[in-house]
Amino acid sequence: MESEAYQAVLEDLKRRRIPAEVKNVVRAMLNKQARDIVVLKIKDISDVTDYMVIAHGNSTRQNLAMADEVKRTLRRIHRLKAANTEGEAAAEWILLDYFDFVVHVFTAENRRRFALEKLWMDAKQYRFCLG
Repeated sequence: MESEAYQAVLEDLKRRRIPAEVKNVVRAMLNKQARDIVVLKIKDISDVTDYMVIAHGNSTRQNLAMADEVKRTLRRIHRLKAANTEGEAAAEWILLDYFDFVVHVFTAENRRRFALEKLWMDAKQYRFCLG
């Protein structure tokens, strides 16, 4: 049974005006207990990509599970395959590049160290947290 907090986050996600593929990334990460998921809309301030999804896990094993769930979900629902994947060997910072959006899965320490949210502080931010 899903918690009320989980349902509230999913309802919030439904209301957001972000692409379906990005919403499904967030859902996949939530299903693997991702911590502090942030979607950055950077398409108006960068040519790199349109959106970034950032989250962290409690272990490298959890990070791999999140990345695998994202890849599996996007392949199954949207028939998308990452154009590039980096960092799965160490799993301290996994990057999945889908051109229109990029997924970053960090350890908590690396997330603090690289602080992508601060780097892209001018971007519109959407936060999805279970607690």
